[in-house]
Amino acid sequence: MVFPKALFPSAALICLICQGAQADPMRDRIEDFQADADLLARHWAISGDSEAELARERKLLDDWQAHLREVDFAALSADQRIDYVLFRNELESLQAGLGKREEARRELSAWLPARSAIDSLADARVRGEPLVPEKAAGSLAPLAEQITKLQEQLKAAKEAEKQSKKAPEKKEPPVEKHDTTPVPMPSPYDALRSAEVTEELAGSLKRWFENYNGFTPEFGWWVKQPYDEMAKALADYAKFLREEIAGVKGKEEDPLLGKVIGAEELQRQLRIEFIPYTPAELIAVAEREFSWCEEQMKAAAREMGVGDDWKKALARTKLHYVKPGEQEKVAREEGREAIDFVKSRQLVTVPPDCEEWWGTRMLSSGEQKHTPYAAYAGHDMLIAYASDGMKHADKLMTMRGNSRPFMHNVVPHELIPGHHLQNFMAARNRPYRRMFSTPFFVEGWALYWEMRLWDLGYHDTPEEKIGALFWRMHRCARIIITLKFHLGEMEPDAMVKFLIDRVGHESFGAKSEVRRYIKGDFSPLYQAGYMLGGLQLRALHGERVGEGRMSEKQFHDTVLTLGPIPVELVRASLNDLPLTADYAAQWKFDAGGQ
Repeated sequence: MVFPKALFPSAALICLICQGAQADPMRDRIEDFQADADLLARHWAISGDSEAELARERKLLDDWQAHLREVDFAALSADQRIDYVLFRNELESLQAGLGKREEARRELSAWLPARSAIDSLADARVRGEPLVPEKAAGSLAPLAEQITKLQEQLKAAKEAEKQSKKAPEKKEPPVEKHDTTPVPMPSPYDALRSAEVTEELAGSLKRWFENYNGFTPEFGWWVKQPYDEMAKALADYAKFLREEIAGVKGKEEDPLLGKVIGAEELQRQLRIEFIPYTPAELIAVAEREFSWCEEQMKAAAREMGVGDDWKKALARTKLHYVKPGEQEKVAREEGREAIDFVKSRQLVTVPPDCEEWWGTRMLSSGEQKHTPYAAYAGHDMLIAYASDGMKHADKLMTMRGNSRPFMHNVVPHELIPGHHLQNFMAARNRPYRRMFSTPFFVEGWALYWEMRLWDLGYHDTPEEKIGALFWRMHRCARIIITLKFHLGEMEPDAMVKFLIDRVGHESFGAKSEVRRYIKGDFSPLYQAGYMLGGLQLRALHGERVGEGRMSEKQFHDTVLTLGPIPVELVRASLNDLPLTADYAAQWKFDAGGQ
């Protein structure tokens, strides 16, 4: 296709565009780093955390930290200084995360004997080294047997462990010692992680094989047979680790597996998130907020005529569910009500395209095992509700857990003025700052709006108040149980019991929640980010709007233009606070709560 000449800018205009693009030294650096990181990730996409990839990633981060040190911080504008602090903090966080990935390789190495060999094949392809089919077959040939042998050893060790628990302890006669080191038994959690890495290795090997098979002469003749054996061995081994050692079989009674990170690592991650509190202090904040919720629950229960028995009121509220097939309609109706509420009161700007371009999608019964409630996915609000493939008890459970009073609070959280509006604005205002996204802003913004809508009387009926308070208590509980878990003070079963007994969750939903909290796919602080980020934004609202320095709409619109960054740096921007190159968290945002 030939494009009209008028579509191309003149040389002079190109020059002006280039000059404008170079006017912000921090934004330029951040965008260049993003481009480098994206290209590196694409370059190594056929591999996966190989030693060569990790080493190259470390060099990239070291190089960019050196580039950042070249910046004259004193010459930067206030906005650029915020970018500097954000970028420095991000590089430090990525370095720490890289160290954790390297540590994970070492921790799991005993149960992944084929990892280095598969990585070597993939790395050679990344570097474009010539392939010698006979040599490749030779490196693959012994691996299936190694994996099968390891699987048999672990199976025997598991059986011996099982028998030792049954039989009374007795002295065994001395046996001749052999110069062999038995393979240690992985914990159920390490077995699950090893199973996941084994599946990733199988995928890496498959991509490697398909790139050459049918294209390189003699490749299939040499490699197909050892590859087929290896693919089967990997699949069998991953299944064995997952089901027999970890005990994870895709059922509700599967064990809840996670890893405690400890107080020191929690404190380090809190510094990265610009939260100048200890875990114990945050638990105390959450417990205070939880108590406030319980008192409000009792007040709503009295409105419903059941005295202070808020659990009875909650049970009645859960019965306000709609018939199967009507839940999408409910979401859209609640979405429209929330939009009309914030627009009519001039609380925040809602661009017409943002108001129009959102949708809904029903979650499958399988997806609901990990996402038992509504969620946001960039454009769609994901809706959890009963499907025909569920057991009868599960159908009723998910309907109760997503009743209409609950949706009255959830929909504005996920759509407008919550995540959908937030996502829309972040893509159009300082989009380069999306790299610095933190749950304390992203989830905090949506939780803040739950608080704000409550304060503004959005919930008319006691049932709607109960629905809102249930979710607010849930966010308090998340802080308490996840931080206590990572401090080694609460076991997964106790976390489930807390959600059921203290918050009012159904068993299915509580287990799904805890499974997601502890598995390690999210930051250990992700669940704490909802309520704590909401409290930060509420405190900042008090400083700016409560003291008459900004209108409600000005505050919300301005915050949305700053990007999903730590709220302390949002505050620094709004209050024009001085920053240093090594700026660290210092804002004590909690002043006693409700």
